[in-house]
Amino acid sequence: MTAMDGRDVPCYVMSVAARLVELHPQTLRRYEELGLVKPARVSGKRLYSPKDIERLRLINRLTDELGVNLAGVEIILNMTERIARLQQEMEQMQEQFEAEIAHLRQRLNGPDNLA
Repeated sequence: MTAMDGRDVPCYVMSVAARLVELHPQTLRRYEELGLVKPARVSGKRLYSPKDIERLRLINRLTDELGVNLAGVEIILNMTERIARLQQEMEQMQEQFEAEIAHLRQRLNGPDNLA
């Protein structure tokens, strides 16, 4: 997945984003002030990506359905992002280890080792 896949493309103006997540535009502004969501700015307008919409839906679920306050939401979002980054790093390390193991096996079973 690239850094700028389709989910990262800013395409929804605030009014549309607010309708999609069933929140008031002022609530979206507040979430932006708190750093919970960071919409792109194009010609002074906020544009939300599908990824932003997913994040807003998660925030809404955490606050409405689970009763988490905004400080707790921030912690949950930060920890979720950190876990995702660590997971990606672990997968990269595993690929490197597997490549190194394959390389070592190849050397052990190479034509120079006639044992």
